[in-house]
Amino acid sequence: MRMHNADETCGIAQAALVLGDWWNVLVLREVARGHVRFDALAAELGLSRKVLTERLGRLVAQGVLRRSLYQRRPVRYEYLLTDAGTALLPLLVAMQDWGDRWVLGDGTLTATAEADGAEHTRVHALPGTRLPDGLVPPDAAATVLFTYPGTGTDWGDPAIPGAAGCTLEHRLFRDAWPEFHRAGVGLYGISTQLPQEQAEFARTEELPYPLLSDAGHGIAAALRLPTFRGAGRLRHKRLILVADAERTVRHTLFPVTDLPHAVAESLRLALSLPRPAG
Repeated sequence: MRMHNADETCGIAQAALVLGDWWNVLVLREVARGHVRFDALAAELGLSRKVLTERLGRLVAQGVLRRSLYQRRPVRYEYLLTDAGTALLPLLVAMQDWGDRWVLGDGTLTATAEADGAEHTRVHALPGTRLPDGLVPPDAAATVLFTYPGTGTDWGDPAIPGAAGCTLEHRLFRDAWPEFHRAGVGLYGISTQLPQEQAEFARTEELPYPLLSDAGHGIAAALRLPTFRGAGRLRHKRLILVADAERTVRHTLFPVTDLPHAVAESLRLALSLPRPAG
């Protein structure tokens, strides 16, 4: 690609050189989703082997992906994000957020979703998807993951529809925790708030379950979770995922508007899953 001299010191232009074209972006999207082997990438993207080989080679040369040998005969590699590639995840999520709002949506800023919208379709297509490592306790019979926009946040005036209620949601899950615990159901809350922000809230509210920070947007990118921009950062829209002991999503609740019902329903769905043998 030929560049104007002024582009040599332009970070946007240099990033555009690395990303190249839309296939490079989609390759990174799929690697972030856990499709790290050549055949899986080819199947997800519908790319010819020649074109995919070219794109992967370019991204490796640019330092965004690295190859990791997983089979010697014949030689096979996995393509994993480097630190530079991981640093692109917030950009991918921001692109998704922009597309959801301005291309697939009507431009409205909202923390919820319409039943016939793209975000609703993506979330309700998650059953059958394996969760990233670290999101399911190793001894849990089932796991409930709930994403929330953020605690202790001023959403402005007028408030962003669907954003408020995070503290109430946590208190409802806290009160229901004994039932989750007795049933062997793991429970995690996830937001893009920083770990120290979450830790302070957990201490104040005496939460018995862990909070996970997705400040780097790795979880959002891996699952293509819906987001919105509020109070200065990208935030998760409120949803609930119910996964089995094998880290596979079995049920989704989205959008979440009735908090007491959603907490009770998430436990009911977790209890309905088959128990692990033994």
